[in-house]
Amino acid sequence: MRQVVYQLKYRNIRALAEPLAQLMFDYLVSSPVPGEVLVPVPLHRKRLRERGYNQSGLLAKELGRLIRLPVVDDCLARERYAPPQARTSNVDERRSNVAGVFTCRDSRLRDKRVLLIDDVSTSGATLDACAAALKTAGAASVWGLVLAREI
Repeated sequence: MRQVVYQLKYRNIRALAEPLAQLMFDYLVSSPVPGEVLVPVPLHRKRLRERGYNQSGLLAKELGRLIRLPVVDDCLARERYAPPQARTSNVDERRSNVAGVFTCRDSRLRDKRVLLIDDVSTSGATLDACAAALKTAGAASVWGLVLAREI
């Protein structure tokens, strides 16, 4: 799984998003969580320009097609540039790296049950920071769904 995620994330092999989203869909079929909208974890605009795409956005788009839920990818934003989480060495560093980084641009997600989509979770710090921003903006609930868990 590590190799496949690497290929999707850093080698521009976007076609992997479809089969990987199918794995996420299969998980949701067996372990449903409440959600009425999918929100990918956003990249900072600088990283998005460098990479050309958001891998979490690709996964959310494909999963949304499978599960028939809308994807809102322009409400949650990463306002401050931070080093990649993969370069941090412990949970405390990860949490401080993303503290206050995310915000919601408007109130479209107010009272919505949000399913937050990301490719990998190690400590959960990014998901927690995103969930805090979504809850501050009025989301009714926030569940996280990731393709892989790094231990």
